[in-house]
Amino acid sequence: MPPSGGWTADDLDSIPGLPSHTEMIDGGLFFVSPQTDFHMATLWLLEYALRTHVPEDLYVVREMTTKLGERDRPEPDLMVVPRSARTGSNQTSYDPKDVVLAVEVVSSESVDRDRIVKPRKYARAGIKNFWRVERDQSGDQPMVFVYELDPSTRTYAVSGIFHDQLKVTVPFPIAMDLKLP
Repeated sequence: MPPSGGWTADDLDSIPGLPSHTEMIDGGLFFVSPQTDFHMATLWLLEYALRTHVPEDLYVVREMTTKLGERDRPEPDLMVVPRSARTGSNQTSYDPKDVVLAVEVVSSESVDRDRIVKPRKYARAGIKNFWRVERDQSGDQPMVFVYELDPSTRTYAVSGIFHDQLKVTVPFPIAMDLKLP
């Protein structure tokens, strides 16, 4: 039973019995559904490529939340943060000012959250780079929508859509094949 006034982002670590990977958006709790093979294979592909290309002072994070505000603590599929933002083995979230890149692989049960709600909240929180990953026309391969923050409006602008290969210079240089086996 939520407390009077509802849950806050700080409550997420102390609510008893929550399944792992619970997100909070607008004070509501969202639970991760079983993942598809496409989702997990795409996540592995992106995580491996990011770890291979990330500069030494940055760190690739998976299965962690970012506290965007009093009632928002989403869990991007991947984040890149400065190594200096790590506070210890009990850390459960990162401050949005430390998130260099947030990545969401769109799932069928969270299409609106992954396409609309989370990107809007990430942008308002000042996360400079965001990738949204979806299935391509064939339904078997990933395509990546790359966004950069317009700091004056705190909204994202599309800086590229990538189908077979992703090649960007921001937030750091990366070139990777987007073909799943």
